[in-house]
Amino acid sequence: MNIKPIKTKKDYETALKKIDELFEAKPNTPNGDLLDVLTTLVESYEQKHFNIAPPDPIEAIKFRMEQLGLKQTDIAEVIGGKNRASEILNKKRELTAKMMRDLHHKYSIPAESLLA
Repeated sequence: MNIKPIKTKKDYETALKKIDELFEAKPNTPNGDLLDVLTTLVESYEQKHFNIAPPDPIEAIKFRMEQLGLKQTDIAEVIGGKNRASEILNKKRELTAKMMRDLHHKYSIPAESLLA
């Protein structure tokens, strides 16, 4: 395969097809190196053309709550009380920088998601 930048949808589809063929290639072999280069090119193309926006901050909090089995009362201590937690989760009040920082540190919610 002739390696070149991925500029078009056809180039992208061709690279994906070749990646499928090489998927089981062992590292540090010619095919493994080709797979590595192609995946890098595909990732670059996808970032430019299929960029995914971070989730809504409140949805990120709700998702993490679900993952950890938390209730609204659990995050109330971090956000500043039951009423404040209710207002935040119902999108009636904005998150403050301190709330975002505390949620990030306590529950490992990605800061990028909270800042969106």
